[in-house]
Amino acid sequence: MVDFIGVSRVRELLARRGTARFIEELAAEIEADFLRWDTFEKSPRHATHSSVGVIELMPASDGRLYAFKYVNGHPQNTQAGLLTVTAFGVLADVQTGYPLLLSELTLTTALRTAATSALAAQRMARRDSRVMALIGNGAQAEFQTIAFHHLLGIRELRLYDTDPAATDKLERNLAALDLPHLDVVRCASTAAAVAGADIVTTATADKRNATILTPEMIAPGMHLNAVGGDCPGKTELHRDILLRGDVRVVVEYEPQSRVEGEIQQLDPGYAVTELAAVLAGRAAGRAQPREVTVFDSVGFALEDFSALRYLRRLHQQERGAHAQIDLLPELADPKDLFGLLAAQPHTLRRTAGEAA
Repeated sequence: MVDFIGVSRVRELLARRGTARFIEELAAEIEADFLRWDTFEKSPRHATHSSVGVIELMPASDGRLYAFKYVNGHPQNTQAGLLTVTAFGVLADVQTGYPLLLSELTLTTALRTAATSALAAQRMARRDSRVMALIGNGAQAEFQTIAFHHLLGIRELRLYDTDPAATDKLERNLAALDLPHLDVVRCASTAAAVAGADIVTTATADKRNATILTPEMIAPGMHLNAVGGDCPGKTELHRDILLRGDVRVVVEYEPQSRVEGEIQQLDPGYAVTELAAVLAGRAAGRAQPREVTVFDSVGFALEDFSALRYLRRLHQQERGAHAQIDLLPELADPKDLFGLLAAQPHTLRRTAGEAA
């Protein structure tokens, strides 16, 4: 039997722990795994693109456990009442190859993305950052807000989306959360939202080379949390922002970010720093207050590895149903797989009779 965590179980775990605490603990798991970066077998995700979206497989292993995530990205899905992004994942034992856990990762991907964003910002944003602009108010927006409010002390949130209904939704959900000491300001444009912000998070969905932020919007000392650029041909930052002399760019895994991140716009020699080096103290996340820092985040498989391991531990420790599924055969003789069918001779007779 294999442990199974569905959407209802994740909701149960979140309700019991609280979303802010869940994100904080998940960020700690992700940091711990990034600190043992060299123990992981890493590779860029495998992507299958079509004219309407992308389907990806994201593997990672530390030699003891192996994990992969299946994830899609189809921006036009919302027009049919479907999610833009869905995902599930598997955690397996390397020694036997047996899967240990099959889990939903749609909700969990949003949680781990927010956790990683906040983790990077703790090292890269100015310590006195209290105002965040959130450009793109869709499925990721509430999670980013909770993470930055709880882990960085954001006190003013400035919102903009080209779809007013998305901002309506976000305002409703944030009002229901009743986050203490958080002022939410609705803005008429990206430029208006960004003006005066210490941190700018971009989380848009269109699969295209968009220009969400332009150079004149960027003030000294800003931290840019660029979440939406996550596949070839999809960016959010004007190229000239990255070419400023006062910009420091941090990525998760450079070989993947060169293909999918904001830095796909630049020459291969453009210097970036990997997040693992920043977290380990081998590189600075910010050198001085007026520096502009960019976290060029595309999402990396190690973060899903951390999330699956964290979910499995909670699933086994927390109260509630410990669901399992019969994904694997259980055999008295491991060489007799056919015995599973031979134990049901009536099925074989019926098939033979139908053939006759």
